[in-house]
Amino acid sequence: MTDIGDRADKNGSSDRDSRPVYRLPKRRNMPSLGAFATFEVAAKHLSFTQAASELNVTQAAISQQIRGLEKALDRRLFLRKYNGMELTFEGQMLLEAVTQGLDRLSEAIFRIGQSGGSQTLTIAGTYAGVSNFIKPIADDFRRTNPDVGFTLLASDENDRLQDFDEVDLAVICGHGRSEIGPNLIALFPEVVEPVCSPAYLAAYGPFVSPADLAHADLMELHRMHWSSDAIAWYPLTWRDWFRKHAPEVDEIPQDFVSNSYGLLVDAAEEGQGVILGFRHLVHQAVTEGRLVRIFDRPLNAGRIYYLKINPRTGKHPNVRAFVTYLLDAIEDIPMLKR
Repeated sequence: MTDIGDRADKNGSSDRDSRPVYRLPKRRNMPSLGAFATFEVAAKHLSFTQAASELNVTQAAISQQIRGLEKALDRRLFLRKYNGMELTFEGQMLLEAVTQGLDRLSEAIFRIGQSGGSQTLTIAGTYAGVSNFIKPIADDFRRTNPDVGFTLLASDENDRLQDFDEVDLAVICGHGRSEIGPNLIALFPEVVEPVCSPAYLAAYGPFVSPADLAHADLMELHRMHWSSDAIAWYPLTWRDWFRKHAPEVDEIPQDFVSNSYGLLVDAAEEGQGVILGFRHLVHQAVTEGRLVRIFDRPLNAGRIYYLKINPRTGKHPNVRAFVTYLLDAIEDIPMLKR
């Protein structure tokens, strides 16, 4: 016996093949964008009167556009009740789609506006990285490129900040096995060394050997800093530095501890003690004489800082210009020489 689903017509095609095929309407046959925009406002208020007030048209004009839209779609979008209106199932479905579409259109218009003669570059990094490394270079860049603005996003906790769609560039830290390419540029290794203010060195120095620092006022990052989501690396501590340069030192007391590297730098500049200076974060203070290197005994963490470039915006002239400027600026910083 032949199954009903396998019966063929006289042309040899099955019933299943003869089912109607539904196709999306061509865009030229769709209602106007203005009608959808009017619907979105009316659906938001569930009131033609309030929609007319917002759009500065008559209530009759709103009603006419909604009737035209319902006729074109062959579906009711609103249920008219004696005490108001509510959306039908089809109306709710259309509202969600129209809202998403208008939001994307608005975002595109905003981005098109940014792609002209001026643009705001968005750069992400850690708090210390943004304030002590990125911002001074961005300030210098703006002196010769006043039409370019900057949005600097800093976080030690949000490790996904670098992946936000609006972020053009991000300074991140990684291991040496990171995959280098056009959108990931190696900048410099993570290196620390003891620094303090000139006044502190004059008052409590000289420190002839690394072991002498065991008697200095040592200031250090709290472990909470290193466990932050956007950092999450093995800590660099005074114990690591002494293990390399003065392994005979057992006791390493810390006089001031904070999870904010900015506070440690401020305290060092005020003459309160000695910190492990991350070269890319203290180079400006050293250049300007606010901090001094006690001696040339660095500690390399075995990690590298990278510039991550958003592939969608990385070819924009202003982004490319700043990347070139940043790389040239790094080349001019003696402390960052490998």
